[in-house]
Amino acid sequence: MHPISFARFSALACAIASLALVAGCQSRTPAAPAASTAALPTMERVALGANSCWFKSGDAAFKAYRLAPELNSFSGRPRILIVPRKSPEARPLAVVQAEGHPARLQAFGPLLSEPVGSRIATDVRRWAAGGQGCS
Repeated sequence: MHPISFARFSALACAIASLALVAGCQSRTPAAPAASTAALPTMERVALGANSCWFKSGDAAFKAYRLAPELNSFSGRPRILIVPRKSPEARPLAVVQAEGHPARLQAFGPLLSEPVGSRIATDVRRWAAGGQGCS
């Protein structure tokens, strides 16, 4: 083993201390928070996606319908309804609801048997999982 001079030892110690200081000062990018899996936040994401992608976008597949969100549910099942545009008080053509934590989704109604039904199911699953955007 070779003896290290005091000057060399001091320089090495300063370099290590400087690296530790720089590493400690660097900002760390926090991980993106995971999407909440409770029923209400899940259905809020679904409602925002549906409103934006299906209705506000002017999508022809949804032109005859209107979104009726019922997120403030005392039953613990927040939901969205798709109803006829000209008869919003009519029986819903599609219902998407969630309950529990983690949310258990259900979708039902005659609109889901129509050609647009598979798109509804795909979009709802994506938004519920935290995905964004339109298909």
